[in-house]
Amino acid sequence: MESVFIDVIEFVAEKVVFFYALVIGISYLALAIVSFFYTRHYIKKSRFTDYKAVLSSPLAPPISLIVPMYNEGQTILDSTRSLLSLRYNNYNVIVVNDGSQDDSLRKLIEHFDLISTDQTISYRIPTKTIRGIYKSRNKAFSKLIVVDKANGGKADALNAGLNISRNRLVATLDADSILAPDALLKMVVPYLQSTTPVIATGGVVRIANSCIIEDGNLVKVHLPSGFLARFQALEYLRVFLLSRLAWSKLNGLLIVSGAFGLFDREIAIKAGGYYTKTVGEDMELIVRMRRYMQEKGLKYKVCYIPDPLCWTEAPSTLKILGRQRNRWARGTSETLFKHRGLFFNPKYGLMGMLSYPYWFFLEFLAPFVETTGILYFTTLAILGNIHWVEFFSLLMVVYFFAVLLSMLALIAEEFSYYKYAKKSDTLKLILTAFLEPIIYHPIILFYSLQGNVALLIGKKNWGEMKRKGFREEAKKEKKKVGA
Repeated sequence: MESVFIDVIEFVAEKVVFFYALVIGISYLALAIVSFFYTRHYIKKSRFTDYKAVLSSPLAPPISLIVPMYNEGQTILDSTRSLLSLRYNNYNVIVVNDGSQDDSLRKLIEHFDLISTDQTISYRIPTKTIRGIYKSRNKAFSKLIVVDKANGGKADALNAGLNISRNRLVATLDADSILAPDALLKMVVPYLQSTTPVIATGGVVRIANSCIIEDGNLVKVHLPSGFLARFQALEYLRVFLLSRLAWSKLNGLLIVSGAFGLFDREIAIKAGGYYTKTVGEDMELIVRMRRYMQEKGLKYKVCYIPDPLCWTEAPSTLKILGRQRNRWARGTSETLFKHRGLFFNPKYGLMGMLSYPYWFFLEFLAPFVETTGILYFTTLAILGNIHWVEFFSLLMVVYFFAVLLSMLALIAEEFSYYKYAKKSDTLKLILTAFLEPIIYHPIILFYSLQGNVALLIGKKNWGEMKRKGFREEAKKEKKKVGA
């Protein structure tokens, strides 16, 4: 009787794991196919888009760029200079100092010749105390506003920026991000062309490690020299080119990267602004804005632009990577739990019936199912009750499928924007694709589980992200090429 029971358990477990893996595989391939054709369509369409007309058009909506800053002394001057030189006529830059403990604020004041002003603040969203608002005496920096406030976290800083802004659209980005000069031009196009109101757009994010960046401008693109950053570069290609673009096409996107996103300010405020009790404020805001529109019975779109518009510094050590992925896992879980009422709820259309279930089953549950599968097969191996030929056959199928997805991402990159033009870079990325499932994926799996455990025990802190800075990266790369 006991033997029959064990056989039944084994049969069920194996079938569940196989079915789950099959669903994941079909889902990823379907998203990859949709993304590939969407990217090709976008590239053809963009050739006929007159961005100069957008640049000079009086109909181009005013934009505020909100940059939350906490201890970003290494990168804040470069990123701010970059933002002040974007190709867009009607915009301003709002840097929000969230109680930094380093010299970030002092650097901004000295470099941009800032003085305190008496600007009136409308607290439509409650935030921590704003201690001062600074503007430059130099007309060359008239677009810059620096807000100094008590520490309240990234979401609170973004809410302060929403309160300060008076423009129709707001772009939010991390202080370590570098934007392409035409980033705003391309991001605003869906707001001008779409007949359905657009409430948010996002752009493809790339890894800036090892790239040469001078005075806040991307001068030369290089593949990251460090293995850890290179794994992330491949991961970003796969996520943005094979996943988020497809969800954008289906109008089922639940996240716009905190590294760079453009939002309808009024909808963001009406939805309640950024939620300060989560570390995944970027995803949570998009879900809440979508819920607001659905509950009001309003038509809307959330778009993604397949252009590589934003470059960001990726963690270069396991310690910092662990903090980042721990936080991402907690943020995803918090958002899904907070909005659990969406789960297979037809009231919310595609978001309730497809997007939320996808995130729940294939993003949130994936680390737990994978870990359970590993423990299950390990137990069978210890007990000597495993069919090794079948086991290794299944293992090889899973491994090569993971490699296949990465190869599809590389092909999509080659046929679209081709940022890594050297043949040696392509070969390195191919090698990275074969190594990633063995080396990098187990690390990410561990940090994802760690993040969910941290959430269960009530851990709420952000986790400090120390940066090397773009100047340091530029110096290293110049030494390599003998510049």
